[in-house]
Amino acid sequence: MTASSNFHDTDPSGLQTLERFARAGRFNRWLFETIYPYCSGKVLEVGSGIGNLSRFFLEKKFLLTASDLRDEYCNILHEKFGRNPYLEAIQPIDLTLPGFEMHYHSMTGKFNTIVALNVIEHIKDAGLAINNCKKLLMPGGCMVILVPAYPFLYNELDKELGHFIRYTSGTLQQLLQQEKLEIIHKEYFNAAGIPGWFLNGTLFRKRIVPRAQLQLFDKLVPVMKLADTITFHRIGLSVIAVARKSR
Repeated sequence: MTASSNFHDTDPSGLQTLERFARAGRFNRWLFETIYPYCSGKVLEVGSGIGNLSRFFLEKKFLLTASDLRDEYCNILHEKFGRNPYLEAIQPIDLTLPGFEMHYHSMTGKFNTIVALNVIEHIKDAGLAINNCKKLLMPGGCMVILVPAYPFLYNELDKELGHFIRYTSGTLQQLLQQEKLEIIHKEYFNAAGIPGWFLNGTLFRKRIVPRAQLQLFDKLVPVMKLADTITFHRIGLSVIAVARKSR
């Protein structure tokens, strides 16, 4: 995702991955339940994709603005959720668009919570993306960020999905603090997913997560939760940070 990205670009690998994860209901619910305590009020979900997490926000009656860079995904979101009374809008958003503040003036300072899950790693100028997200937050509002963890895990899967980088807890914290955001929580997520990512993307050089493995993975969510508890959320395939905008 770059400033020159076109809202009409298609994303075959990304769409296929999202469609496979759409069938991983237990995993999606686990991820939502992990970030749920840090969400409130009006929520902007940046990079909603095809709505795998959006439906949980709507079920919990958050006032949701869903968004994505691509028209393709925004159209799918309209088809799925367009009539939901808690959906405030579906908005194409490019976090690196020149003149961002002017283009999205009506959204400035509007949201209590901004959620960006598996988004920031797609953006080369991550600091600009975080700064633009911050402009859309109310004073005192929170940003919930999830990104892939550990640079040593970067492999063919990352390349195919358009990831520029993988983070650590420390580098994600540094990124957010550089934009004058206060870190109020951070944790690693999904320790049990590390071996599968390494085997598929590094050893076997696969470009898309295999469907059968993902289905098995979804059935094992209770075990995966236990793995995170046992490791005290100190390792994981992803890292989550919650950061607050000053009042």
